[in-house]
Amino acid sequence: MKYYIIAGEASGDLHASNLMKALKVKDPEAVFRFWGGDKMQAVGGALVKHYRELAFMGFWEVFINLLTILKNIAFCKKDILQFNPDTVIYVDYPGFNLRIAAWAKKQGFKNLYYISPQIWAWKENRISKIRRDLDALYVILPFEETYYKEKHKYIAQFVGNPLVDVIQDSLLTKNTFRKDQNLNSEIPIIALLPGSRKQEIIKMMPTFLEVINRFPQYKFIVAAAPGIDFDWYQQFLKDQPVLLVQDQTYALLKNSFAAIVTSGTATLETALFSVPQMVCYRSSFLSFQIAKRIITLPFISLVNLIMDKEVVSEILQNDFTVKRIEQELKLITESEKRTQLLEDYKLLHQKLYAGGASTKTAVAMVEFLQKKQ
Repeated sequence: MKYYIIAGEASGDLHASNLMKALKVKDPEAVFRFWGGDKMQAVGGALVKHYRELAFMGFWEVFINLLTILKNIAFCKKDILQFNPDTVIYVDYPGFNLRIAAWAKKQGFKNLYYISPQIWAWKENRISKIRRDLDALYVILPFEETYYKEKHKYIAQFVGNPLVDVIQDSLLTKNTFRKDQNLNSEIPIIALLPGSRKQEIIKMMPTFLEVINRFPQYKFIVAAAPGIDFDWYQQFLKDQPVLLVQDQTYALLKNSFAAIVTSGTATLETALFSVPQMVCYRSSFLSFQIAKRIITLPFISLVNLIMDKEVVSEILQNDFTVKRIEQELKLITESEKRTQLLEDYKLLHQKLYAGGASTKTAVAMVEFLQKKQ
């Protein structure tokens, strides 16, 4: 069968690539055309657009790039028609993907959605589009299946969280990171994860780096985002005693004593590696004011949302200062809070564990499509 897949971010590229591998096992004749990144391209098929061309974050940022987004939507529709796939598979990235899904449904294409739009966080009215336009929805957070069923009488299938399998595989690989980077085995590492998009890195990185000189007993290492040129980061690093690594985030987390993380999927990844962390976020003033008025969730990090309590500290907007980060870093490295964090992470693992998310999703998708032929 022919699959057209749309992933618009680094995390989507990761999960879509593993889904593609699983689809090839279930459907050896699978042909892929996709929007995504390097990981999807490595699996095989035709890359239409790289996600680094699509990553616009924040309300204001989306507004000022609206013309580009609309051009991408128009191009995507034309490209789908030319490819004429058996199904369009959407991976997260709801602002773009739900627009395409509405159009694709009218054209008669089968719409399969992997990694649900977070309507439980905001834009709950999207449920009407989900009902109307999606043929199947596969969710990766344990509370989502119940949320859709009980609140919206909609059947979504919980397939497990794909990060569990990805990180488990990483933990089983040989640990050569310190040797490869010529690092002293006695000096503990603090991982800095400033985000996956240039817009958020620009906002986060300077404050992250200011903390370094206050903790000379640690080695600070920045995880560069995939898809962003390594040299681009040099404008921030200057003479800072910090190491920059790319495409080695998991190897870094596997060796880290603690982490300072920008809100997003990375917070859950860090927790699954059992690395004590603080979660930070700063957006433009306008985007923050808008978000504050329409998002009613008690937390922004996936760790806290899944656990339904504050497990990791969230340092946001005006609270995002060097002093505040310094205080929290001391807590997660030197106090009882570190011990409690690690205990809470064990419970998080239990909530998420299902195993084989990519395989379960691929099997469900292929069986659905075969029934519809």
